[in-house]
Amino acid sequence: MDTKQIRISDYYYPLPDERIAKFPLKQRDQSKLLIYNKGVVSEDTFCHLPDYLPEGALMVFNNTKVIQARMHFRKTTAEGLQQGALIEVFLLEPAEPNDYELMFQTTKCCSWYCLVGNLKKWKEGALKRTIDINGKTVTVSATRQGEHGTSQCIGFEWTGDVSFAEVIEAMGELPIPPYLNRKTEESDKTTYQTVYSKIKGSVAAPTAGLHFTPEVLAALDAHGIDREELTLHVGAGTFKPVKSEKIEDHEMHTEYIAVRRDTLVKLLEHDCKAIAVGTTSVRTLESLYYMGCKLLKNPSLKEEELHVNQWEPYEEWGVKGREYEVGDAVRALIGWLDRNGLSTLHSSTQIIIAPGYEYKIVRMLLTNFHQPQSTLLLLVSAFVHGDWHKIYDYALSHDFRFLSYGDSSLLIP
Repeated sequence: MDTKQIRISDYYYPLPDERIAKFPLKQRDQSKLLIYNKGVVSEDTFCHLPDYLPEGALMVFNNTKVIQARMHFRKTTAEGLQQGALIEVFLLEPAEPNDYELMFQTTKCCSWYCLVGNLKKWKEGALKRTIDINGKTVTVSATRQGEHGTSQCIGFEWTGDVSFAEVIEAMGELPIPPYLNRKTEESDKTTYQTVYSKIKGSVAAPTAGLHFTPEVLAALDAHGIDREELTLHVGAGTFKPVKSEKIEDHEMHTEYIAVRRDTLVKLLEHDCKAIAVGTTSVRTLESLYYMGCKLLKNPSLKEEELHVNQWEPYEEWGVKGREYEVGDAVRALIGWLDRNGLSTLHSSTQIIIAPGYEYKIVRMLLTNFHQPQSTLLLLVSAFVHGDWHKIYDYALSHDFRFLSYGDSSLLIP
């Protein structure tokens, strides 16, 4: 199959607005679970998930945490009042410092690549806003520093000797998905985070993980499931629609990943086979293979050279005779970390997974139900060898709830 020639119109299905879950269930693990097992579809309740997993398997979770990425400012009027046009600054990814952990620790200034709402009303000058952080008055200013592709580089400065993490916690708003068609509510601060979220950086939740509770995690442990975590910071591009007729003309967004050496070792112990929680875990795990292939070809690559480009799996490594063993690729990553004195692999991926792709590591997938004509639906189709219609027809006819706050599916191809 020529993956690039796939027509996105072939991945359409009717999704009535009333089937999109606007809010989550009160009890996360009481959501419905569709099970697709080698072509056979059934359903259960999510809390029974461990019953369907092989004892001793490795399950991989994305521990990213959603940040309060929407910041609102008002332009200053000629009278010096902050009563002018409302400007929304949406944080996408760090510019300076470009390390997420360092970024949130900064205490005076930083810059981000952002989307800016009402940009035409912000020609020049700084936007300012005064906020309260733990009884301390803090003034935050934002300045345009130039364009960066389709986004803007925005510089932030603030007073009060507080961290940028504290600044966005105090003045930011959690960015719930646009298709919910509602404003963020206080409850979203809890419900739109997984119970195991740790590492700040995402502007959207890895939603397959929203169904887990401490009780389900404990049941997995009791079932002998090995649990590992990695980090992929979900970007706003996850909601980017495919507007081109053929997917070769769709540009995938880049997302940043972090995988600990211990997780790579655990992967080897499980014969490089894993159950992925969510498409973000899939994209990270599958990208590891190609990063390892690069190192097998050139062991002296630098960190930034490990980035996986969109079509690399199909063009560079998708030709017979060029394949490396998955275990060798993972061992190459561990060796590279050891040579560089690192305990965690930091890199990025632009991988697109669509029909024609051959999965290297992921053997079972837990995921929600995705939008029509989306790259996530292409990923699911590739995983179930094109049988996605059976899954979605069942979900639509059996009252499943769709998208971020909706129900989930366990896919076993």
